[in-house]
Amino acid sequence: MSEFAELTFRGRTIRLPATVGTEGEIGLDVSALRDEMGVITLDPGYGNTGSCQSSIAFIDGDQGILRYRGYDIADLAEHSAFLEVAYLLLHGNLPEADQFDEFAEGVMDNMLVHENLRHFFNAFPRDAHPMAVAAAVVASLATFYPESMGARRGPDAMESCRRLLAKLPTIVAWSYKQSRGVPVTYPRCDLGYVQNFLHMMFSTPYRTYEPDPAVSRAMDLMFLLHADHEQNCSTSTVRMVGSSQANMFASISAGVSALWGPLHGGANQALIEMLQYIQLAGLTARQFVDKVKNKEAGIRLMGFGHRVYKNYDPRAMVLKKAAGDVLQKLGVQGRLMDTAMELEQVALSDPYFLERKLYPNVDFYSGIILHAIGMPTNMFTAIFAIGRMPGWLSQWMEMNSDPQTRIARPRQIYTGATQRTYVPFRQRGDGRIPNRRPCSAGE
Repeated sequence: MSEFAELTFRGRTIRLPATVGTEGEIGLDVSALRDEMGVITLDPGYGNTGSCQSSIAFIDGDQGILRYRGYDIADLAEHSAFLEVAYLLLHGNLPEADQFDEFAEGVMDNMLVHENLRHFFNAFPRDAHPMAVAAAVVASLATFYPESMGARRGPDAMESCRRLLAKLPTIVAWSYKQSRGVPVTYPRCDLGYVQNFLHMMFSTPYRTYEPDPAVSRAMDLMFLLHADHEQNCSTSTVRMVGSSQANMFASISAGVSALWGPLHGGANQALIEMLQYIQLAGLTARQFVDKVKNKEAGIRLMGFGHRVYKNYDPRAMVLKKAAGDVLQKLGVQGRLMDTAMELEQVALSDPYFLERKLYPNVDFYSGIILHAIGMPTNMFTAIFAIGRMPGWLSQWMEMNSDPQTRIARPRQIYTGATQRTYVPFRQRGDGRIPNRRPCSAGE
């Protein structure tokens, strides 16, 4: 017998069917609530609302668990690589050797962008934020591949997935080169996915950048660990835009814009800015923590705790070792890194942090790694977008294959004025009639 809950309101009762997920999560179906009882649920921020059923990622924030398609994130980080995980998210299973070779070859063959698209970058101001450039250029891809805009599933849609996976690193790297006023660098067929991104970021016409294996591995891990994270702000945005049957490029561009927000993808950039503040203010990590405890105005602790994880962020546990390897291999030193390590030690020993479960999160260690290898802070969120691309694409594909998908249309509780009577200009204020003349030339 199916489980259900009963809701009684103003003398009327409705049964709300229960849906149970494979990991035991329970959701009460309220879709008939408005039709049958004339009421809706109110959940600001959708923190307690399930918008869909998905088989892509699972999070247990209390236990510190993250799984992609059933595979624990720590196992994938130890044994796998980003492109293999991208295949897993898109296809549902880990690939066999020939399947992976075909997939990876399809991605690598698409890393070049149309030469006409290259000229787009010259039209942006030099100080244009990379996320603004990425969102605009991703949306513009629809004009270069109009034949694929209507594809929502099947081989044609999967080809668009490969294109976006391949081209975003090139777009991000070229936005950086444009901001510096230097020539763009093209991808190389003899380099892998991550190595190509680093090559396009840091090589110049007179000097080829050869990434250290520890740096390449750390970057690959960052992409892998960020590949999907359930229905976060940007993923939900991709689904919401896609629910209108907007094409894949438009939907992903919307996700890029959502990720841009400092409360979402900008957290690791905010961490470096916090460390720079500590350094410029001449504070120790302990003195800064005391300011946090005293709730001083304008003082925010970044890189610790997580809205979902009430335990140690499992991604942070993986990336902590990679951060140590990068710092040791590159020999990176300095006041900022010293402050970061000191802050980590304070957080892992201070009862204030421990009682509130404010452990270092993935943004803490990713920010340290990106700063150590010389990434400008305004590039951090764009790099996050590269990692999140497989999740966005998988969620978009899943949504378009789900027969229960409807155009997203949340309700609201109206709190404005009740019906009012229109008052003509002559009866308002001094009774003056506004000058409605047409604009003159030059205005």
